[in-house]
Amino acid sequence: MGNLLCCCVQVDQSTVAIKEQFGKFDEVLEPGCHFMPWFLGKRIAGHLTLRLQQLDVKCETKTKDNVFVNVVASIQYRALANSASDAFYKLSNTRSQIQAYVFDVIRASVPKLNLDDVFEQKNDVAKAVEDELEKAMSAYGYEIVQTLIVDIEPDEHVKRAMNEINAAARMRLAANEKAEAEKIIQIKRAEGEAESKYLSGLGIARQRQAIVDGLRDSVIGFSENVPGTSARDVMDMVLVTQYFDTMKDIGASSKSSAVFIPHGPGAVRDVAAQIRDGLLQANNVGH
Repeated sequence: MGNLLCCCVQVDQSTVAIKEQFGKFDEVLEPGCHFMPWFLGKRIAGHLTLRLQQLDVKCETKTKDNVFVNVVASIQYRALANSASDAFYKLSNTRSQIQAYVFDVIRASVPKLNLDDVFEQKNDVAKAVEDELEKAMSAYGYEIVQTLIVDIEPDEHVKRAMNEINAAARMRLAANEKAEAEKIIQIKRAEGEAESKYLSGLGIARQRQAIVDGLRDSVIGFSENVPGTSARDVMDMVLVTQYFDTMKDIGASSKSSAVFIPHGPGAVRDVAAQIRDGLLQANNVGH
């Protein structure tokens, strides 16, 4: 950093030199060229950089819920030009001194917090470290520019367990969402079936109403055109016609099962009587 030539010494930029005379501190030399009469006992004891420096400190400690973690703190510091003599003479190993204070503060702060709180309150831990370092190192001519907690690393088994807990929580949430979706689908399906049955009921009611209207018109028309016939005669004929139409439909269907019913002239009369008796009984029960 400095070159001695013809009793002159050079101090580089962002650096100061400590000048002594006969072993005693004399002054701090700023960057530039300085006259150094060595024959008068003057000499350069050493140089001190004013540049911003960074120290990463890894500290192992335990949280309140008994989880061991490695906390990495990044300390940015620099020496003060107006206190360069204190920074040069009072500390023999600046980095070790800073590391000791970081260990002390982290191991006093983290054990008061649970693991989750350490992650959430890492800025508070960094602020506590910075305040303690600023108070301690200012007496030695150093300025703490910034302190950052750059990493919090639990034990590998703890990290795996935390990941499994998180995965289980997400799976439970996904299951709830899936169940809710299935519930909505079932509700919509039930609403659709209810609407379909309602519309089907309306269709059947209209169909029956149309059949009743058609039968009434048929009875009236037949009675008017064929003198001497009663409504009962017309209904018997309609029932017989319906009976033969049903037989035709059963025979024409390829998917029909075997149906055994009595058949003959008397059977048709019996079928008509049974249908008529059933309708009369239903009317009596309704009344």
